[in-house]
Amino acid sequence: MDRGLVLIENTDLHADLLREAREHALGADADLVLLVTLTEDEFEETQEVLDTIGDVEHTSYTEQDAFKGAMNDAEEVAREVFGTDDEVSYEIVPRIASEKERAETVIEVAEEEGADHVFILGRNRSPTGKALFGDLAQFVILNFDGYVTLHTE
Repeated sequence: MDRGLVLIENTDLHADLLREAREHALGADADLVLLVTLTEDEFEETQEVLDTIGDVEHTSYTEQDAFKGAMNDAEEVAREVFGTDDEVSYEIVPRIASEKERAETVIEVAEEEGADHVFILGRNRSPTGKALFGDLAQFVILNFDGYVTLHTE
């Protein structure tokens, strides 16, 4: 059985990407791994916001809390795309990585999960943005030993 990895976030464009991955999974009798990445900055920003609220019931915001929220978002997108469709099997895998490490994380998780196909969203970045953060799509295409489907904005 084939396995595909989809880098996903809770956006309309990622729903479109997941629809493409679903079509592939149905045609190839493959299952999917939905990779959710949180940047360290996103985690720290949320942690700071919650700390300033001063809620008595709120004690701390942990990585586990961040993963739970991100996984719920991914599950929401998956339910929207798959509905009650039992034909596509998937699991959600969360990771924290810096913006620069995201591309490497995609490849690492794809290898860990035995994926032979990666689905990613291409982003239009300025030359400065590419120089500072690299280009995720280019890195994955050049370094992943398998198929890569790139859905562009």
